[in-house]
Amino acid sequence: MSKAFVIDRQDNVATVMDDLVAGQGVEILGDCDLGSIDVPASVRSEHKIALVAISKGQAIVKYGRPIGIASKNIAAGEWVHLHNCESQYDERSGSLDGDSGAPTDIEYV
Repeated sequence: MSKAFVIDRQDNVATVMDDLVAGQGVEILGDCDLGSIDVPASVRSEHKIALVAISKGQAIVKYGRPIGIASKNIAAGEWVHLHNCESQYDERSGSLDGDSGAPTDIEYV
């Protein structure tokens, strides 16, 4: 079974340690009693998944601290990234490309 790691007991996301495919079970390691969770869609390694359902406007918590705000409802097991999370620290992060992370407000020539 693939694995994901939780940093702090307060976290509502875990970091995926392997590439995941839709429907796959993931063992949750670290400071968490969850055991495992299924992912509804593919997730690349080193990205985050939601440990529980996170409502739009709710804090995304990693390292025991809020790292962003859910920009839409996020289901348990779902990939958490730029397409559904906005930074609390940088307004520009809400406009970054969801796949590459590149700024979309700059014209590249």
